[in-house]
Amino acid sequence: MITVVQKLSSVQRSEMFRHLKTLAAEDRRLRFGTYMLDGALEQYVSRIDFARDKVFGVYGDDLRLVGMAHVALDRTRRYAELGLSVEPSQRGKGYGLALLNRGQLSAVTRGYATLFMHCLAENKIMIHLARKAGLKLVIEHGEVDALLELEATSHAAVARE
Repeated sequence: MITVVQKLSSVQRSEMFRHLKTLAAEDRRLRFGTYMLDGALEQYVSRIDFARDKVFGVYGDDLRLVGMAHVALDRTRRYAELGLSVEPSQRGKGYGLALLNRGQLSAVTRGYATLFMHCLAENKIMIHLARKAGLKLVIEHGEVDALLELEATSHAAVARE
């Protein structure tokens, strides 16, 4: 099955907020590393800088956003940090890996050297995805950093994106 991952823009902020609100308190904690109330989620979405960062989404059969990845691009340190979420009812369909791969491709085509993900050590889903995508895991003090040295930008990568 092919998963279509779309680039999102500021026009879709309300859809992103709606998606994040569907996450239960524990899923929010695992995604952000802390408990997030609706107001904090709304602030997070409103502060995404679409001129710098990239956001990607997967839509379900009902045309609702069911998963999203935010790739925060740090131009000074040349790494891209990725955070993602998939609604519980939509997990197990490959959406998380598709979003991770799309974030990785976006970082490669922009010349970034490293993809970085940070999560709690108990976030088994993200650890599984990171391993599946080939990221190197560093586990310390109940937290996990996952790193992937990215390929050099190429015409083939740009064409894939």
